[in-house]
Amino acid sequence: MKYLEIILNLPINQGFTYSYVPPENEKPEFVPEIGKRAEIMFGNKRTEGFIINILDKIPENCPVDESKIRPIKRVIDKEPLFGTELIEMAKWISHYYLCAFGEAIFSMLPSGRRESNAGGFSFEDEITSSTKNNLSDEQQKAVDDILTSPTSSSLFHYIYGRTGTGKTEVFLSLAEKMLQKGKGIIYLVPEIGLTGQVIKVVSERFGNTAAIIHSGLTPSQRLCEWHRIMHKEARVIIGTRSAIFAPVPELGLIIIDEEHDGSYKSGNNPRYHARQVAMHRCSSLKIKLVMGSATPSVEAWYGIQKGTILCHTLSKRLAGGELPKISCIDLNIYQNGGCISKPLEQQIKKTLDEKHQVILFLNRRGFTHFFRCNTCGYEIVCKNCSVPMTYHKNENKLKCHYCGWSIHPPSSCPKCGSIDIGTSGFGTEFIEAETRSKFPNAKIIRIDTDTVKNKKELLAYLDDFRDGKYDIMLGTQMVAKGLNFPNLQLVGVIMADAGLHMPDFRAGERTFSLITQVAGRAGRYFPDGKVIVQTYSPTREPVLYACTNRISDFYDYEINQRDILDFPPFTRLLRIVFRSYNKTAAEDTAYDAVKILKQNAPKGMELMGPAQCPIEKINSSWRYQILLKGTSIVPLQSAARKLLFDYRHDNKVYIEYDVDPVSLL
Repeated sequence: MKYLEIILNLPINQGFTYSYVPPENEKPEFVPEIGKRAEIMFGNKRTEGFIINILDKIPENCPVDESKIRPIKRVIDKEPLFGTELIEMAKWISHYYLCAFGEAIFSMLPSGRRESNAGGFSFEDEITSSTKNNLSDEQQKAVDDILTSPTSSSLFHYIYGRTGTGKTEVFLSLAEKMLQKGKGIIYLVPEIGLTGQVIKVVSERFGNTAAIIHSGLTPSQRLCEWHRIMHKEARVIIGTRSAIFAPVPELGLIIIDEEHDGSYKSGNNPRYHARQVAMHRCSSLKIKLVMGSATPSVEAWYGIQKGTILCHTLSKRLAGGELPKISCIDLNIYQNGGCISKPLEQQIKKTLDEKHQVILFLNRRGFTHFFRCNTCGYEIVCKNCSVPMTYHKNENKLKCHYCGWSIHPPSSCPKCGSIDIGTSGFGTEFIEAETRSKFPNAKIIRIDTDTVKNKKELLAYLDDFRDGKYDIMLGTQMVAKGLNFPNLQLVGVIMADAGLHMPDFRAGERTFSLITQVAGRAGRYFPDGKVIVQTYSPTREPVLYACTNRISDFYDYEINQRDILDFPPFTRLLRIVFRSYNKTAAEDTAYDAVKILKQNAPKGMELMGPAQCPIEKINSSWRYQILLKGTSIVPLQSAARKLLFDYRHDNKVYIEYDVDPVSLL
């Protein structure tokens, strides 16, 4: 008989002991091993867990008598899904991001039981030719400097360059050098649906040695790719944030493309950041991490300034295009009742006449953003969330973009009965209607989550636009990054300050990044690319610096503001959110938690709250938050850990722990 320590996907910081008696006709592939899954009974529920230890006798600290130890039902896997490295990484994630060890393990590993081929996600049928571009002098220098730099100086490198300067080719050249040494590579991209071009280039360069890991795969497909990686059949792993956990034997390099992107931060428990996990993994293995973006995160820029990240700059656009000319339109002056100002309308017409293409960008879906009464000012908000309902004209419905609840718009005000009600603000649907009215002969496509339902559909639309089947593309942030269109001449940013006034210290950074990224789509293959930015805040620093291509000035300004206000990167934050269907329960639990935190408050920790979250209610859950602030993250984690494991709170309240949050909404 053997005794197995099994970890479950539960918020409990312990494993559970089960027994294993080999059957008479035991198959060798189903013998228990560390890293395999076992099917067990937990209470009255049949579930599964991972084997993390095998013993010949009962553990000394086992809380139950031998007679009460249950046998496992069966071993699920023929081979282990992880080894020592991933176990150690799960322990670190559990410790750093304040979650149970089992929650960390289950977030890292595939959940499928049977393998199935990834089908459309496999590269086997997509290979056309092996392509390799000659590197420019700048690119070659970056590759050589990274490869030859001693690990003692820094493991972390940054490829910084404006859009179109060839960062991807540097990444691929580095990957190629690593493959020649027999090493594996993890290549992270922010959103798999937006990076079809990167995937295509990688598949052409590396063929069947590439694998993809992302949320679009079924559990069985993910398991198949996982085994391909473990068996060294795939040596270049492309994926979104979860690909950072790929079990790559002899891992030699991690690449993070568009490092600034917020989607690298997980929104579920554990709330890990792929960049932080990559840094930890590279430090543990003594391998290099290479990041890249035209708009680095403020934290990365600060790290470059301090010398903890080595920067390699690319200054020349390789396709021959130049940085586009950016014009800023003050909407306080050019108000014409629609969303497209006269100067932008004229430029669109000129571009279409010259047989070039246009992108119009607005990071807001729907037809209009508000539905309100002009008599009493009543605004229709979601019954489940404390956010305004967005009007979708095509469906004649008001929708909540947080929980999905929808209603037909009322004919009179629910509060005062007035019939003087209507919409205000605008979204991509409104832009589409106005654009079709102003340019009836243009072929127009709108790309947002209302029109695009899956990855294949998105890639098909993007390919059609690239092939010239459409003249104008309207979209949200789906079109702002990672895309390359040879015939694109004009980019119009409809409302540059849409996210500028959010109650979040990163609002300016996000606004600057979005404007710069979407502007970079224009004129990559010819010198007369144009960008027109419409705004009500032309003098606000994020808008002003983005429109004048003063990138260094923006970062100097933003870092100075962060320093004055005592926000990251000068301090560290830990956010604790209390949510419940019962408002009083959430509030009371938050106040009780504050008392406990104050009792155990380490020196130098600042406690802010409790307070209502800026978005007080989501999906019928009321939300309160506490912010812990300090110069080091360790004391904050220690204080929160006491709350996590020692505080017995109302079971109607769920507590979320977010270390180094990227959003405070």
